[in-house]
Amino acid sequence: MSTAILTGPPVAGEHLPSDLRALGFTVVTAADDGDLAARVGAVPAGERVAVVDTRLVAHRHALRLALTDPRFPAAAVPGAVTAQPAARAALLRALAAPPAGPAAPSAGEGAVPRATAGSVPDAAAAALAAAGEQVHRPELGVLTATVPEGPGEREQALAALAETDDEQVRLRTAVKARDGFFTTFFVSPYSRYLARWCARRGLTPNQVTTASLVTALIAAGCAATGTRPGFAAAGLLLLFSFVLDCTDGQLARYSLQYSTLGAWLDATFDRAKEYAFYAGLALGAARGGDDVWALALAAMILQTVRHVVDFAFNEADHDAPGNTSPAAAFSGRLDSVGWTVWARRMIVLPIGERWALIAVLTALTTPRTVFTVLLVGCALAACYTTAGRLLRSLARRGPRTVRAGRALADLADSGPLAEAAARALRAPARTLPALLGAPAAALLATALILLTASLTPSGGPWPAVAALGYAALSGLATARPLTGPLDWLVPPLFRTAEYGTILVLAARAETDGALPAAFGLVAAAAYHHYDTVYRIRGGTGAPPAWLVRAVGGQEGRVLAVTAAAALLPATGFTIALTALAAVIALAVLIESIRFWVSSGAPAVHDETGEPA
Repeated sequence: MSTAILTGPPVAGEHLPSDLRALGFTVVTAADDGDLAARVGAVPAGERVAVVDTRLVAHRHALRLALTDPRFPAAAVPGAVTAQPAARAALLRALAAPPAGPAAPSAGEGAVPRATAGSVPDAAAAALAAAGEQVHRPELGVLTATVPEGPGEREQALAALAETDDEQVRLRTAVKARDGFFTTFFVSPYSRYLARWCARRGLTPNQVTTASLVTALIAAGCAATGTRPGFAAAGLLLLFSFVLDCTDGQLARYSLQYSTLGAWLDATFDRAKEYAFYAGLALGAARGGDDVWALALAAMILQTVRHVVDFAFNEADHDAPGNTSPAAAFSGRLDSVGWTVWARRMIVLPIGERWALIAVLTALTTPRTVFTVLLVGCALAACYTTAGRLLRSLARRGPRTVRAGRALADLADSGPLAEAAARALRAPARTLPALLGAPAAALLATALILLTASLTPSGGPWPAVAALGYAALSGLATARPLTGPLDWLVPPLFRTAEYGTILVLAARAETDGALPAAFGLVAAAAYHHYDTVYRIRGGTGAPPAWLVRAVGGQEGRVLAVTAAAALLPATGFTIALTALAAVIALAVLIESIRFWVSSGAPAVHDETGEPA
């Protein structure tokens, strides 16, 4: 429940009280300032409270943006201020404080509006900001929210209110400001109306997200039939799943239904849908006599490593000042020139373009063609994005922050073996060059394990011996803080080493079940790594240390897989991969679900554009 307290009797003929009730508020009126404070204090502690100037003229959607967004403990627009339970005490203190001028805006919040004379909500919002409380001020654009000071200003405000259809604004802003070409021109023009349809029927974003997952799983099942009608149906269903995937975010923005669980489900299910579809294609191809499990696993590995590159680079620059390098300046110029904007968004093969490509090729060609084209396209995209980030990193001035180093260390996913090696090698690590020391050690470790697994006799002991060297080099790479210019390369190199070793050893095993088992193992490990990313992005840090140790750390899993390949026959190796996948999946899923269902982490939704 939420309560809105008007600072005086409603203005005759105005719709403010009815608009507030339509937004779910119980509307009461305060007789004077003393009564106002008493009424705020009387609202149950677990409820949201809003203080609204009775003279306020505002679009309903402006009130919605300011007073109902669950992501912000305190928010305000001219003439209204709101506080969730976390900020209620601060609001009470602000109401009791003497009037103050508007506070300076926080970074990124824009200008704080001039306080209207005699407006209690404006004075309270200024006092909140002056006391250090973060007061969110939504961007209203063409929407109106003002407290007129006389009949003339009121007439102007009412005229501005009538000129703008706030429902159309609400519908338009439900779509991300930055999205991919396919999503922008082939999905969002109609998915926004589907989002409104869902909102009017009381559906939640989480329900739409779940429907998108179910649709994608049915698509994977159709692909697994191995028939041409099955492939055609799979392509159509995958496209519809993507439409629903866009709709859930648009529904969240349209109705302001943000939640920690929803942000996690949206991000996690995207990966689950895509990788389940890969598995369905591989099963369908096998029914037709074509074994493409190695290609399916390679596609999953490449896509996951691409994401880790994105996440690691962004975390490395999270707290850094703006990049003024020539490479960054050139990139900015390209983003300001018409067609280059869309070309640059398409060349990275984001989720919209990628799923459209997969869907069309699935319907019209074979699974082998799908994976071949996908691998080539993703490889080119990875080369393009990684090269640009390397140039930016080499040209950047100044060290990374401690927070960035901690995030990269968490993304590295070091287990007990690498941690022990890091402690033992701390002194030698200090002698490594700052620019290339950690990435060079990680690259050497990756080359050692992958070349040994690929070139030595299958079933021999050498990959396991190399895995010990890999663990030592992993420790060397992480023995000092990862704050160098290129240290963001360490986590994706470790992912390449771990996943690539599993792929190589499974491909060389003389049994048909090894690659599907390896697919399941990589999927379980990738889920753990994605979960780590989303926790860090939410500001809650990495998964608990006991979980990382329980699943071995990345170097521990490499050693376990290489030891199984050396000690067990082909069928036993397949069983070992399956068992390891089940244990890791069970451990990380239970802890992940427990955390995200009960977590107080903020709802971090992607508002900047499509993920890769």
